[in-house]
Amino acid sequence: MKNKNIFKMMASAAILVAGFASCSSDDDAKTTVVESTQAALDQACVDWKTARANWENTEAFLFGAADVYSIDPHTDTWPVAANDLANALRDEKVMADIDNFIKTANAGILGYHGLEYVLFRQGQPRKIDQITNLEYKYICAVAKDLYNATATLEAAWDASESNAERHQIALDYVATHSSIDDDGNAEGKLEGFKNFGKAFKNPGTGEWETALDATREIISGCQDIIGEVSKSKIGLPYTGEDANYIESPYAYNSITDFYDNIVSCKNALYGSMGATTPSEKSLIFFCQHTNNQTLINQANAVVAKLDASLAKIKSMNYPFAVNYAHASSKEAMDALDELDGALSDLYETLGGFNGDATVEAQCKIINDNYVDNVVVATYRTLADNAQKLYQSIVKISK
Repeated sequence: MKNKNIFKMMASAAILVAGFASCSSDDDAKTTVVESTQAALDQACVDWKTARANWENTEAFLFGAADVYSIDPHTDTWPVAANDLANALRDEKVMADIDNFIKTANAGILGYHGLEYVLFRQGQPRKIDQITNLEYKYICAVAKDLYNATATLEAAWDASESNAERHQIALDYVATHSSIDDDGNAEGKLEGFKNFGKAFKNPGTGEWETALDATREIISGCQDIIGEVSKSKIGLPYTGEDANYIESPYAYNSITDFYDNIVSCKNALYGSMGATTPSEKSLIFFCQHTNNQTLINQANAVVAKLDASLAKIKSMNYPFAVNYAHASSKEAMDALDELDGALSDLYETLGGFNGDATVEAQCKIINDNYVDNVVVATYRTLADNAQKLYQSIVKISK
């Protein structure tokens, strides 16, 4: 996963796609307050939280398109480069040409957290009489770009390429955006468009040589975000190593983010969105119903530690932005570390079945279900709600 602690400003980054017409115009930008209602701003904040939850539900599978096309850093870099963003939001020349600005802006002022910075303060929607026309132009452009990025994720995993409009957005996105380095700066062209869903379902055609390799990637994807939540998202502030490394601090959404990250793991392992029990085509169900007692025990341990981790995160002292040093943070970290260990055990045991034809056939079933009912289903919901968020932001201005 990309390093999200990015502060450099205005280096080349991704180029904006024309999936929607921009809210900005050729009129001279004015630093006046936007003409609108508090209800319109409040609705945009509600829609931000919905789209945010959808994004966090994808973090167990940030391999593939989110990584290869730099969509993760482009849309989810944090902490926000707040001083740089504040300066940009007061710059009439920048905002008069906002679409081109977005094309060259560093990832540290874009995406979910750039929007959050404008929309929220101390966990509440800002007052409408605080939102300027310059800020309105900015959030329209960023929300449009966010929708195009999420539509690209859906299309890049949809093995059947069932949505022609979003498939075209993805082709445009990949052709026009740049890869992003660890400082949030553009560093070259993206690879050409490819369908990760097809590759995951058909071992040997992409980066997964066998079906078992792909199935084990499901576990690795979960471990990546579990480690990040424990060691970075919670750990860096809690230990004092970096008290500023707090996700979603303006909306006070940090604990919800952490929880939804682990829900993404549960969905991935259980084989469906909103899963409460493992589906019959899921990785955990397969392991629980083999005749191998080690796999059974390890799968059951993962289930127990998943539930324990979610419970510990849910019980953390709110808001994290001002309670990050509370003992409940350490309790959540410890639970997550135990979950990570349980998944490591399961990963290693499954590796011993390399070349087993029966296991390979079962992994093919697991992987097909994972692509359709976890990855694509989640990305489709994400893109739908990112589109809704864009539309609600447009409506802020009368």
